[in-house]
Amino acid sequence: MPRGEAKGSAVIDVDSGFGPSNLPYCVFAFGGEVSVGVRLHNRVISLRMLVENGRLPGECGASNLNPLMAAGRARWDDVRSTLLEMIERDDSGVTAAAHNLEEITLLLPFDVADYVDFYSSEQHATNLGRMFRPDADPLLPNWKHLPVGYHGRAGTIVISGTEIKRPSGQRKEQDGSVGFGPSRRLDIELELGYVIGGDTRMGEPVSVKEAEDHIFGFFLVNDWSARDIQAWEYVPLGPFLGKSFATSISPWVVPTAALEPFRVQQPVQEPEPLAYLQGDGSWGLDIDLEVGLRSSAMTVPDIVSETNFKDMYWSPVQQIAHMTVNGASLRTGDVCASGTVSGSEPGSYGSLIELSWNGSEPIQLSDDSTRTFLQDGDQVTLRGLASNEESTVGFGEVTGVIVP
Repeated sequence: MPRGEAKGSAVIDVDSGFGPSNLPYCVFAFGGEVSVGVRLHNRVISLRMLVENGRLPGECGASNLNPLMAAGRARWDDVRSTLLEMIERDDSGVTAAAHNLEEITLLLPFDVADYVDFYSSEQHATNLGRMFRPDADPLLPNWKHLPVGYHGRAGTIVISGTEIKRPSGQRKEQDGSVGFGPSRRLDIELELGYVIGGDTRMGEPVSVKEAEDHIFGFFLVNDWSARDIQAWEYVPLGPFLGKSFATSISPWVVPTAALEPFRVQQPVQEPEPLAYLQGDGSWGLDIDLEVGLRSSAMTVPDIVSETNFKDMYWSPVQQIAHMTVNGASLRTGDVCASGTVSGSEPGSYGSLIELSWNGSEPIQLSDDSTRTFLQDGDQVTLRGLASNEESTVGFGEVTGVIVP
């Protein structure tokens, strides 16, 4: 897909990949109660009801995922095995505990402890470097030595469907003066996130191998970004108000175990990372991703980007190892986001600043309008799907509409 050209209708079916090989977790409201659930096809199974019937441990009966996440990997595996056994034998308890999707309201699935956003796509980092440092090496000297990241704002992580208010802040005007007002360069970032389960002690780093036992599950992330606010503020300490106003996540938390069939080798890392970042390189994830953009005049979104997560340079386990190597602890509910997922072709970039090449090549939409950055009333939809001969695992979607 050439830069500046929308592809058309969605390729990823938002309801595909929710069979027994997935069983993503969620939190939902029904009949005045809030429960942890697991999605099976077009229904959600209430784990609270299965706890009350003695089928599952008490952590599954909580009003969010934090108690189950805190219980550790062995408990996660036991719960998943029990659910799979019940589904395979068509247990009547599963049928009794199931609700139609139309009957429930999906909520934020966990209490967020901390939030770290990484910058792990070599192509994305290279693209931005070429835009803003055209006469220098596009990658900064540290980029291939460590997973670059920053500490975000946990309190503004919101569930899919939440309206996104256009942020205001300081910006540098074209005449060189400093102004204030609503962002004129509001952007998205297509990312994959994961949530931590199991606390660690402060002062005790988590190795690449140990990190696997702390990743409870994965979900889609839209890291909304006000590029004009960010550009003025980010030197010398990095993003602040340009990022902290909102981060949207999808409601389905795909268990790490469900993604085992989609683990592939990461890109070759050269130079070789330092010892604490070394592993077997098997934490690439073959997940198709797409970005849809719909103006207020459209009924369905145009697909403006299609990409895949498998080309990310730094893996989740390397991110965790680096994040804790100084002795920082992990807490149940910590959210980590991958950074923008961009491929090598213009139609595979994961942000509007790349797709429009910093606003110089507007994106043509099917309603005959163009976009460089988001306008009020625009809706962004991110979707994800992992599929091969062995399994199909859906991530659903994360959406958000821009309001003034």
